[in-house]
Amino acid sequence: MIETAQYATGKRKYAVARAWIEPGSGEIQVNNKLLDQYFPRQAHQIQVRSPFEITGTADQYNVRATIAGGGISGQAGALRHAIAKALMLLSPPMRATLKKQGLLTRDPRVKERKKYGQKGARRRFQYSKR
Repeated sequence: MIETAQYATGKRKYAVARAWIEPGSGEIQVNNKLLDQYFPRQAHQIQVRSPFEITGTADQYNVRATIAGGGISGQAGALRHAIAKALMLLSPPMRATLKKQGLLTRDPRVKERKKYGQKGARRRFQYSKR
């Protein structure tokens, strides 16, 4: 069943991205800004566009996204995750390609909490023998 538009949510670290995908000319808007304005670094733009490049659907879909939380790299990863999930829902045969590249798996790595009796998550206070 092919639909005209699809919605998906992606997460990375503490960033949450909500993406709406519909057929169009390939325009990507993030929080009402164009992709190159929201993500000035080329590496983040490539990361966000990677699901389209892998599936061969570049310039076929428009993306409207809202992102909240986290830093800039986490937000780019969350948007990539959301776009990949939405593409899979739009066209189920793309699932195998996206899954093989690891784009459908939520990256579970987050900052480890600080422990009591220590300076940080792993770092201990300095030990003095004498």
